[in-house]
Amino acid sequence: MKTWLIATFALAAAAAQAQGNDPLKAAVAADNRLVGNVARDNYRHPYETLSFFGIKPTDTVVELAPGGGWFTEILAPYLREGGQLYAADGGSVRFKAKMDSMGVYSKVKISSFDPAKGQFDIAPAGSADVVLTFRNVHNWMNGGTAQAVFDAAFKALKPGGTLGVEEHRLPASRTQDPKAPSGYVQEATVIQFAEKAGFKLAGKSEVNANPKDTADHPDGVWTLPPTYGLKDKDRAKYQAIGESDRMTLKFVKP
Repeated sequence: MKTWLIATFALAAAAAQAQGNDPLKAAVAADNRLVGNVARDNYRHPYETLSFFGIKPTDTVVELAPGGGWFTEILAPYLREGGQLYAADGGSVRFKAKMDSMGVYSKVKISSFDPAKGQFDIAPAGSADVVLTFRNVHNWMNGGTAQAVFDAAFKALKPGGTLGVEEHRLPASRTQDPKAPSGYVQEATVIQFAEKAGFKLAGKSEVNANPKDTADHPDGVWTLPPTYGLKDKDRAKYQAIGESDRMTLKFVKP
């Protein structure tokens, strides 16, 4: 066995012991996570969010549009030994390079997912225990593919499987633009997509709520950290607000 692989297993074991043998806490504390990503834990609450979705280390999980792999860094080691992670990615060279960079990602399967091109083969039909999406619904609304994505998630899940959705939240009192150009989406809109696909709402969590976020910024949600779309203009103001107010919803496939 290669030295780096032995070291990886040793570090994982040490992390698990340090976290009281809780495998999810160990994955959150694992050393494969980038320092900049760890610094955002106080905004993104990975342990609480994944716990709410009820993910077990033996599950088959699909992560839709993982982007830079913020949650992938946690899900990959968590599912590595007993489960399976599908990263439904649109062919990002940067994401693939990340998956090729360390042994902890060697079991991750990258599936074909590019809504703009009509590619929705996120996992074999009826194979997944959980499908997850983090802050992506507004992009699919902008491209007119949101319903097709929710339909694909329903198809991939086993009966009784879970769809976990985290999304920037637009207050119910505001008008929802069908294209969601601000990056904010009403809870009712997400629930409508899910229920039309066949899901039942199973729960809501306020773990990612931020009452400081008014959701009416000049450059939409990208005004806030970590993007800071206005660059240095009013940076301290937006830093004080923090990251966006977000809904965290759990749906079940009957």
